[in-house]
Amino acid sequence: MVTPYPPGIPRIAPGELITQTVIDYLQKGMQLGMFEESFDPSLATIQVAKREPAGAG
Repeated sequence: MVTPYPPGIPRIAPGELITQTVIDYLQKGMQLGMFEESFDPSLATIQVAKREPAGAG
């Protein structure tokens, strides 16, 4: 999840499509200092994880 603070409400949830509108919101939040404690406060990267279906591999 991506949760800017404030307000502390998740902006991106697992499985959600990341649109340009979402990116614009996150970049504005970065300018306002809403991601100071994040893994990557520059928001240059977003870690995406993919879960393999049961029995795959």
